[in-house]
Amino acid sequence: QVQLVESGGGLVQPGGSLRLSCSASGSISSINAMGWNRQAPGKERELVAAIGSGGSTNYADSVKGRFTISRDNAKNTMYLQMNSLKPEDTAVYCCATYGFGRYRCWGQGTQVTVSS
Repeated sequence: QVQLVESGGGLVQPGGSLRLSCSASGSISSINAMGWNRQAPGKERELVAAIGSGGSTNYADSVKGRFTISRDNAKNTMYLQMNSLKPEDTAVYCCATYGFGRYRCWGQGTQVTVSS
């Protein structure tokens, strides 16, 4: 079982940027689809971005044009570059793998807070 650990969260002002990393304990090259979920207080978990093994990507409408997901199979790491951050992006972000019809998070997640 590959373990996934998120990092890169923090406090940033509106309009700022952060890059989240999801480091795997083993190879991710065999993992077909991966993604980033987020959950804000009082809200349901939301899939914000996903990437296939071939590099195809999908984004939630709320982050299109601002967030970019990528993966480096050689480094066993997935990334989420977040630009033009808004207060409504505040949430715990976790990296997920796809299986049995849903994207499931495995780690604790990393807190992103967008506030002035």
